[in-house]
Amino acid sequence: MVIKFLTRLFVEDDGQGLVEHTLLVLLVALVFWIGVKNTDVGDHLASGWSKVLDCITGPFVCSSSS
Repeated sequence: MVIKFLTRLFVEDDGQGLVEHTLLVLLVALVFWIGVKNTDVGDHLASGWSKVLDCITGPFVCSSSS
């Protein structure tokens, strides 16, 4: 029974594509995270999101130059 299970485990490749795509997405996310972490892009993104939030909460205070 165990030998039959192990043989089937090594022969069948039904989930192989899903595993490969998951690993590729993880690799891209890791490279992106390292790229953002080691630069000041994260600070610029945080600053930009705070400006967007300010414009949403107070649209009459917001200007196109801020």
